[in-house]
Amino acid sequence: MAWQPSEQGLQEVLGMLRDTSSTDSEVQRNVAQRLDQLRFVPDFLAYLAHVLIHCTNEQDSHRAVAGLLLKNAVNQRSGPAANDNDARAMAYVKATVLNGLADPDQIVRQTVGTVITSLISNEEPGGWPEALDTLTKGMGAGDPNVVEGAFNSLQKICEDAPHKLEFQVQDRNLLDHLVPQFIEFTAYNTPKIRLYALQILQSLLAIRVPAVTANIDTYIQALFSKAADQSPDIRKCVCASLGLILGARPDKLVPEMSNVVDYIAFCTQDDDETVALEACEFWLTFAEDSSLKDQLRPFLPKIAPLLLKGMVYSDYDIAVLDIDEADEAVADKETDIKPRNYSSKVHSTHESNDPSSSKAGSGLSREAQDRAFEEDEDEEDDDDDDYFDDEEGAGEWNIRKCSAAALDVMAVSFGNDLLEILLPYLRDRIFDEEWTHRESGILALGAIAEGCIDGLEPHLPQLIPFLLKSLSDKKALVRSITCWTLGRYASWCVHVNLEDKTQYFIPTMEGLLQMVLDGNKRVQEAGCSAFATLEEEAGAEMAPFLEPILRNLTFAFSKYQQKNLLILYDAIGTLADSVGPALGQPGYLDILMPPLVERWQRLGDQDPDLVPLLECLSSISIAAGQSFTTYTGPVYQRCLNIIHTTLTLYQAFDQDPDNVEEPDRTFIVVALDLLSGLVQGLGDHMHPLIRDGQPPLLHLLALCLTHFEPPVRQSAHALLGDMSMTCFPLLKPSIPQILPSVIEQIVVEPPADCISVCNNAAWAVGEIALQYNGDSSALEPFVPALIQRLVPILLNSKSPKSLTENAAVTIGRLGLVCPALVAPDLGNFAQAWCTALWEIKDNDEKDSAFRGFCMLISANPEGIQNSFVFFCNAVCKWQHPSGQLDQMFRTILQGLKSGLGANWEAQVGNFPPVIRQRMAERYGV
Repeated sequence: MAWQPSEQGLQEVLGMLRDTSSTDSEVQRNVAQRLDQLRFVPDFLAYLAHVLIHCTNEQDSHRAVAGLLLKNAVNQRSGPAANDNDARAMAYVKATVLNGLADPDQIVRQTVGTVITSLISNEEPGGWPEALDTLTKGMGAGDPNVVEGAFNSLQKICEDAPHKLEFQVQDRNLLDHLVPQFIEFTAYNTPKIRLYALQILQSLLAIRVPAVTANIDTYIQALFSKAADQSPDIRKCVCASLGLILGARPDKLVPEMSNVVDYIAFCTQDDDETVALEACEFWLTFAEDSSLKDQLRPFLPKIAPLLLKGMVYSDYDIAVLDIDEADEAVADKETDIKPRNYSSKVHSTHESNDPSSSKAGSGLSREAQDRAFEEDEDEEDDDDDDYFDDEEGAGEWNIRKCSAAALDVMAVSFGNDLLEILLPYLRDRIFDEEWTHRESGILALGAIAEGCIDGLEPHLPQLIPFLLKSLSDKKALVRSITCWTLGRYASWCVHVNLEDKTQYFIPTMEGLLQMVLDGNKRVQEAGCSAFATLEEEAGAEMAPFLEPILRNLTFAFSKYQQKNLLILYDAIGTLADSVGPALGQPGYLDILMPPLVERWQRLGDQDPDLVPLLECLSSISIAAGQSFTTYTGPVYQRCLNIIHTTLTLYQAFDQDPDNVEEPDRTFIVVALDLLSGLVQGLGDHMHPLIRDGQPPLLHLLALCLTHFEPPVRQSAHALLGDMSMTCFPLLKPSIPQILPSVIEQIVVEPPADCISVCNNAAWAVGEIALQYNGDSSALEPFVPALIQRLVPILLNSKSPKSLTENAAVTIGRLGLVCPALVAPDLGNFAQAWCTALWEIKDNDEKDSAFRGFCMLISANPEGIQNSFVFFCNAVCKWQHPSGQLDQMFRTILQGLKSGLGANWEAQVGNFPPVIRQRMAERYGV
């Protein structure tokens, strides 16, 4: 028997739906609780479907709410119907909602589309044939409401769950039947249907559906025929689709590229900004595909001026952003401050000898402690994208930002070829009387800094003074973009004339410091960010100027609102990282610490503003070392309190997750990282605090090493490794209890959010192992399990490079301490071990690992037999091995040569000449 609503049940549901529009908060709260109770009751879903489709006398908004509740409930359901009544209710829902495709109300039809999409999303492909039959027939219906309803539903399905249309009908994939029809409907007489058809095809093309590729020629012709459509939405869709085809099947556009470029160029200047932005995205797609470089080159003279034009502030941007007065006293709105994720420290950056490798870090140990706060957006280079960080509503992606990004990518691809085209335009722009044109020219100079630096270098002696002068421009937006552009040329300013810093470096430093103290918040932000970039580039070159720098930066504390304080903390932390121990010289902390201590005392342990302050203090404590001792006790104790409090909150949450809010893990993570900074900076001066502090650090550390949140475990393992280096006597009694949980974190192919945990665990084990050199009895029981976990990581081609390198270093260190336990496996991993580390720059960690590897060879010479050329190559890549390691290399090579006798030449005869030459020169073999 089919499901039927009862009048009483229907009235109750209608009453709740009407109450959703009540202004009484108590009524709304009661309704929300009741709806939450009912959402898993199939009868309730059937009532919602009944209201959505049949209660036509109700307000459309109430019917639409019923549909949205139904959609959400469908998405939260799982599994088949529990009984016959449930099955009848769900059958009623499915049969009823299909009738809504013909509803005369557009809002109801669109809501029906979301419900149908949710139902199909929760079925297997082809699991609801009645719906797909109704939708496909609806495309050709005589009733325009049905046509619109069907296409609206199909568009949503293709956007949210296109794989649900991948099943066989009459021996062909359903989409093989539908795609040609969708292409035909791009010529329909109603703009809305044309748009739906184009959007459907665009969604399918984005996931490379074979049916679209099979019909690509007719699809492209359909796009060309719609190129001049009166509807801006359709023109926008044409631009987006051409961009997708450029990425998926560029061969199909190449024959028509001249026409395509002309069309996109025309659309780039469309009066409708959404069309112009989509067209601009096409240039970015074009530029980012290196395989299309030769196709793009002929059109640079046409495209580059369009991008420059697009970089001028729009009228809307100016209305929102053009604030010239000093606004530093105006408190930030909550919306001004973007949420930031704190990044735990990772022992994973390895500096390479290979000049072709990516940006290097600072040795084998800790990832450079830079920019621990990253924007939530996926940006490859936060510093370089600061000009994307607009205030108010203009913070969204727009034509200006897209144009600048496309120009940046093209500059990297085409370098001086692009510069020759741009120079005349740039000259006009940067000297234009109209400030918006001048500002866009300065932005363009920054955008091309990376790619065109070689061609720009002869012009920089004139451009840098021009930029420094622009820091005095009366327009705040000109001053702020000038800061960003100077940051892009910071490396040149630092390194161009090291003998005479007064020419570019000091004026740039002074100019940016003035902007740090500007009265306009936007300029403060840009100046502080650019100064941090200059600090990174200059490194220790900043040390002679520390006093004026610190006085300026600390004075900014009295001027900055909350948003810019975050950037100021970052600039101070970067300064500490850059100048290192110089910060500990007498007097500097007396300037720096008072404003930090004042904020430290004012902020509560769970105040989010404490997080960037703790991060900043971590960098300061590492740099200042013993000079930080005055502040160590209170800082250490507060870190213990924060960790203990947050762990206690987690315990309460675990016991009652429904009623207790989950704590913010960031507080534990940043406190652990600050403890790492103290341990690194103060070494054995920390022993009394660690020994006597309450609650005991080692107890808290043990809890954090097994915490369910990966970032907490990540930072805990970093602290464990740092303590192993400087506080091992205190740590040693606990090692047998700690190591089993550490070993558990070392796994082949860890989940993405656990890669850094695995990294830090592998690194920490290596640091612990070094402490047992000379008496390894306590470590030996754990070595077999460690080797069983580390070697597969080393041999796995899917392991991230940093993890492979850390695994290799730790295997070497275990070999140094327990060679007899590791040597039997040498033949299994020798080749992979050598290749993992031979490009790493010389340092102490690499040295200890190689000394361990040499001990493994001494214990098991046969283990190196099949990998001897790899070992020799690794040896020859050393630039400055320690005296001890150098002697070990000599002993092994000469011993192997002596042992092989007449067979030596056969062993090394096929070695590359450069290896043979270096072996002969260095080791006489």
